[in-house]
Amino acid sequence: MKTKKVKRLLRMTSVALVAAVFLTPVSFAFQDFKLSKGQTVYVSVYSNILTAPRGVPFHLDATLIIRNTDLEDSLVVVSADFFDTEGKLLRKYFDSPMTLKPLETKHVYIPGESEKGGMGANFIVRWKSRKPINVPIIECVMSGTRSNQGISFVVAGQVIQEE
Repeated sequence: MKTKKVKRLLRMTSVALVAAVFLTPVSFAFQDFKLSKGQTVYVSVYSNILTAPRGVPFHLDATLIIRNTDLEDSLVVVSADFFDTEGKLLRKYFDSPMTLKPLETKHVYIPGESEKGGMGANFIVRWKSRKPINVPIIECVMSGTRSNQGISFVVAGQVIQEE
């Protein structure tokens, strides 16, 4: 009698798992792609975060990454400007517009020991193209180590203006 109950429970669990796998929408696999001729993108940068229990600053390296995801066309990065927590411009990272060929990636590195920006730092990245192309992936990777502790995470850029 007990064996029948266990088998029935296993069968129900298997059916539930199969249903969960096949009936759950996988948003990233079926995501619509977007075309654009240019955008302004806000990217959060966490130059430091506070650690528990006393809120001690943990300084992080930050790497802004701009990936041209188009297979055929170039894009032009018009600017990548770095602002601190108060919204003050700290640095313009490109003296002139920079072209990214199809599938090319560029990055900007900010060392954690510089302690620039603070928790509310950000990049404003502006890009454009001659015709509508796949929108680039623009994100920031933050990482840092201290003693035996390591932290790393990625923040995706947020479009704040469509050109």
